[in-house]
Amino acid sequence: GDPKVPVLYEVERTRTGKSFSVRSVKAIQHGKPIFTCQASFQLSQGSPVQHQFTMPTVPPPEELLTQEELIQKFLQNPNVAEGYRKHLTKIQAQDVPIDIKPVNPPDIFSSEPQEPKQLFWVRARGYIGETDMKVHCCVAAYISDYAFLGTALLPHRQYRVKFMVSLDHSMWFHAPFRADHWMLYECESPWAGGCRGLVQGRLWRRDGVLAVTCAQEGVIRVE
Repeated sequence: GDPKVPVLYEVERTRTGKSFSVRSVKAIQHGKPIFTCQASFQLSQGSPVQHQFTMPTVPPPEELLTQEELIQKFLQNPNVAEGYRKHLTKIQAQDVPIDIKPVNPPDIFSSEPQEPKQLFWVRARGYIGETDMKVHCCVAAYISDYAFLGTALLPHRQYRVKFMVSLDHSMWFHAPFRADHWMLYECESPWAGGCRGLVQGRLWRRDGVLAVTCAQEGVIRVE
């Protein structure tokens, strides 16, 4: 997309039922679709059929360093290669509106394969408050894309990324949450191949409630 050009949104009423409704959205710029979305809505309904996975046991965010603090710590190490130092400085200069605290940050001095799993404490910067839940869902959608596809690269750290971009992104919202409160983002990649990677994620509230489930497939080209 082009941030300098207005976006035209076409919305189709795909289905309107008593409990569930579906809307299909197409975003258009320069007469061409740049984004498509299918959103499903449900009236709130109770059910005796309920279960969820168990939230991973990890240190609380108050005991962990932010991503900025970790980068600053790495940059103070004289053994960091110049190329990687420039890469870290570029990341540090980005204005990301998310607070991020990695639970298990990778060892930047090693190219050894890692298990394709990551854990982050995440939250939106600033105060959103008790506003419309749809606002928190939109913010969570933004948060969920951060470093998500990179999980598929952890077992392949000996390669340099030439090109990496998302092909599709799906989300399921299970319970109310505050995007400006700390949530644990659990990411894992069950498969990669054919220049594609598949990642799955879960956003947990601090009280152990599974709030959001995510899935994404993307193109990954390395050399």
